Amino acid sequence: MGNNKVWFVTGASKGLGLELVKKLLAEGFKVAATSRSESSLIKELGNTSENFLPLEMDLVDEKSVKNAIDKTVNHFKTIDVLVNNAGYGLLGALEELTDAEARKNYEVNVFGLLNVIRHTAPILRANQSGHIFNISSIGGYYGEFPGWGIYCSTKFAVAGLTESLAAEIKPFGVHATIVYPGYFRTDFLKDTSLLLPENPIEEYKEVRQSENAHKEGINGNQPGDPVKLAEALIKVSQDENPPLHLFLGEDAFNMANQKIASVQGELSQWKTVSVSTGF
Repeated sequence: MGNNKVWFVTGASKGLGLELVKKLLAEGFKVAATSRSESSLIKELGNTSENFLPLEMDLVDEKSVKNAIDKTVNHFKTIDVLVNNAGYGLLGALEELTDAEARKNYEVNVFGLLNVIRHTAPILRANQSGHIFNISSIGGYYGEFPGWGIYCSTKFAVAGLTESLAAEIKPFGVHATIVYPGYFRTDFLKDTSLLLPENPIEEYKEVRQSENAHKEGINGNQPGDPVKLAEALIKVSQDENPPLHLFLGEDAFNMANQKIASVQGELSQWKTVSVSTGF
């Protein structure tokens, strides 16, 4: 009976969100899918049906978010699994990105996600069951990438708030999972999903190199299969004891272990200083 669950997926007209919705519908789940453009959802996935509800939703407009969730409950009667997938990349040095560029990334990647949680949590809490997947990034755990500071910080924020969320909703029988994908072969690195600074500073050579590498070399050659990511999320959603931290992709798995080893090394090296600060 597991495939009777109702999924609510944001950012579903392309990339990981689109592949997830396709897989869910193929397996008989009920899905409410959101995008800034309802027509793009209909083009990719079809019209409203018994199992599918395409919804135009503006993440940063709380009224728009509430309206989409109300329509979902009206159509499907409930929501069982929430996937906060919508977001975009921003590649630029901290010095060269304007306040407006940085804040916009936070508005979508963090505050937009919070808008969805705020209006979905009451449904899951009332049901005393459910699962929230917040899509972070390996850049939300390992941030040593020149030019990715703002984007990584939004994804670190997603990870941090999800840890607290998991503790808050656990008494109601609701799970939360932080998903840290590595490089998956989607359109995330294309111009529509990865923005560059309006006023680049020439001196940041490593940042420019990162731009070129992602736009020219990595784009289209990512090692991760988005269909297998979708399958992994469905599998985890059906587990009685799902993980809080879920790293997807061998690259993400390896980078996570690299950071853990680095932190453990510094803890040991600087233990004397760390523990010397008490009264």
